[in-house]
Amino acid sequence: MESTLDDLKTRRSVRKFKDEPVSKEDLEKIIEAGTYAPTGGNKQSPIILVTQRKDIIERIGEWNKSYFPSELLDQMGDVDPFYGASTLIIVLADSNISTCVEDGSLVIGNMLNAAHAIGVGACWIHRAREEIESLQGKELLKVWDIPDNYIGIGHVILGYPADDFEPVENPRKEDYVINLDELL
Repeated sequence: MESTLDDLKTRRSVRKFKDEPVSKEDLEKIIEAGTYAPTGGNKQSPIILVTQRKDIIERIGEWNKSYFPSELLDQMGDVDPFYGASTLIIVLADSNISTCVEDGSLVIGNMLNAAHAIGVGACWIHRAREEIESLQGKELLKVWDIPDNYIGIGHVILGYPADDFEPVENPRKEDYVINLDELL
C-alpha cells in the first residue's frame, strides 16, 4: 500500500524521452491498468487506441497541433506536441454514457500512474476531443469501425524518461482540502 501512495505522490508528467520504444511487456501492463479503471455503472465505455508507429504518431501530432490556440503556437513555435514519445494512446468514450468523460479520465489516470510505477514516463495531452469531433475525426472513426458517438477524452504519450529528465516537485496548495466537519 505504501508503494502505491509513494507512486501517486511522485508521479510527474514526462516530456523528455529516450529514443527507445516502450517494451511490449511494459505497454501491456499500462494498458491493462487502464482497463481496470472504475467506470460509472461498470459500463466500461472507454476505448483505448494504441500506436507505436512513428509515422502515425507524427501525423496525429501535426493534427493535434492544428488545434493549439494561436497565441500558444506563437510561443511554442515548431514543437512536437507529443515530445518525441515512442508510444501514443488515445482514449475515446461513448458519449451516450452519462459518465463518459469521467470514465475516460479515470482510464487515463490509471495508465499515467501505472506507467510511473514501472519506470515509464507519461504525460496527458489534450485536444483529443477537438480531433475526434472534426470531419477528419469522424472519418477516422469509420475507418477504425468505431461508432460516431465516441468522443475524444485525451492522449497519453509514453516513453522511457531521458537520462537528464528532472521531475519537478510541485507542492500542494494550502486550501486543497476543506474539512466540512470543522466548518459546521
